[in-house]
Amino acid sequence: MNKKTMKHLPSAHTVLRLAPLCAAMALSACSFIPTYERPAAPVATSFAAETAVATNPATPATAVVAADIAWQDFFKDARLKKLIELSLQNNRDLRVAVLAIEQTRAQYQLRRADALPTLNAGITGNRGPAASGAVTSTYTAGLSVTAYELDFFGRVRALSQAAQAQLLGSEEARKTVQISLIAAVANTYVSLLAGDELLRVTRESLTTRQESLRLTQLKFDNEAASKLELSQAQSLLEGAKAAFAQTTRQRALDENALTLLVGQPLPADLPAGLAITAQGMLPDLPAGVPSELLTRRPDIRQAEQQLLANNANIGAARAAFFPRITLTGSTGVVSNDLDSLFSNGTSAWMFAPQLLLPIFDYGRNQANLESAKVARDIAVAQYEKAIQTGFREVADALAGRATLGEQLRAQNAQLAAEQTRMELTDLRFKQGVSNAFDVLDAQRSLFATQQAAVQVQAQQVQNLVTLYKVLGGGWK
Repeated sequence: MNKKTMKHLPSAHTVLRLAPLCAAMALSACSFIPTYERPAAPVATSFAAETAVATNPATPATAVVAADIAWQDFFKDARLKKLIELSLQNNRDLRVAVLAIEQTRAQYQLRRADALPTLNAGITGNRGPAASGAVTSTYTAGLSVTAYELDFFGRVRALSQAAQAQLLGSEEARKTVQISLIAAVANTYVSLLAGDELLRVTRESLTTRQESLRLTQLKFDNEAASKLELSQAQSLLEGAKAAFAQTTRQRALDENALTLLVGQPLPADLPAGLAITAQGMLPDLPAGVPSELLTRRPDIRQAEQQLLANNANIGAARAAFFPRITLTGSTGVVSNDLDSLFSNGTSAWMFAPQLLLPIFDYGRNQANLESAKVARDIAVAQYEKAIQTGFREVADALAGRATLGEQLRAQNAQLAAEQTRMELTDLRFKQGVSNAFDVLDAQRSLFATQQAAVQVQAQQVQNLVTLYKVLGGGWK
């Protein structure tokens, strides 16, 4: 039955008429789970940035989608791949996600077991006064089935379907954690590489500025430079020292973050790594259309499984309005003497079916049904939000891919110009054409441009990692 047919609650007369019919159809007919229809994706039909990329002849039309690329193939740096491998073995968040699957699987097995009778073996003994005043004993042994529910109206099956959907959702949750973990390890590793490069640039700047201060101090002592020139040289040197301390601190924080992600201290025998400019990640990952995210991203599939679980819970809540038929029975032997229970006991059996029809429950079943419907509506909103979040993340990554390349090209061109400027200014200063202010300004500008270039290089690589992640890559 679908949602429309259940708009009004059934009357007691209708229930009594349906009961024999459902009993005849046994376990295969009645189901009150609403017909599932996947909600429409509340996003645009295409990514704006991807439309521009699609017209770029450098992007092959048959490029493999990110979700089909194993992380071992996407990353080329042997050091990074070893760190990712260690994180997949030792990261505690991923371990919790895996254990959550086992817990949910156990819950699913419990729900499946409810569909079958539980057979128990037992021995009981009773001892008490008889009507005559004598003390009598009664011992029984045998097999029994207690309160086994005949699932004519699909309540147990609906709960089992809900548990199955939750199990599938937990498996998708593990994939989501793995994808996020791999991206976090890669991005933190790139931050470490950027930190190393910034430290190198800062050391070179420190050496240059220390030499400038020495020369300026020498000129000042011989009254060939002003106090202002000496103060500016000192300021630039202290600024480089501050930048060195900041970069050193940030690199330590990145290393601590990477250690936490890997789940163990970083081994000393890691393979040699590649430079930040030689990571070799695929730059032409196609985003496709937003509707493909429904099958590529585990977090969206997880949200849909939760929606299916809540949809099945509505069926269980509806079935609660109908009669619940249970069977209790036993068979075995009975004797007044424990020693002869199994050798000379009398056969005995008991069969007790029970039918319970809710009449007055003070709105309990109705409240459960309304709660299940609201939970389903919440799951719909969460599913739609997951799609919108995925769309936004992909759109952001595509915007980065569309602009970071040009930004890096311009940054490198500016860096080359600043290096030329520094060389010419220094030459003019040595020839007495330029003053110390020109040299110090050129040093300051070159250092800032070098830092910006390294940061943009890291952003471009991290953007590729993020694009790989948000397109569903990394769980295979």
